[in-house]
Amino acid sequence: MKFCDECGSMMHTEDDTWVCRSCENEEPRDSQAESAMAVQDEQQDSGAPDVADATQAATETMEVSCPAPDCNSNRASSEMMPKPGGSYEVRLFTCVECGHTWRDS
Repeated sequence: MKFCDECGSMMHTEDDTWVCRSCENEEPRDSQAESAMAVQDEQQDSGAPDVADATQAATETMEVSCPAPDCNSNRASSEMMPKPGGSYEVRLFTCVECGHTWRDS
């Protein structure tokens, strides 16, 4: 595997040339350098990675001031929620003292 010196994308081979699909940079192939490239024949599959369960309640808190008028707490739990109709997430805070919920602005 070779990466483009111009843009960093992975290159592919076309006959005796390495070609970048992103910026179309071309470099001559070097059989000596290619033979030195590492190849792993015995890769191991250790199964699926551990994934946090987002359905469980958050137990960690952070220092952030509650915006509720009658609350002076500076601790809240937070969670990331997908924004409806959007392609990004928004952070929601919940005050550990009064339960007030607000989003990160």
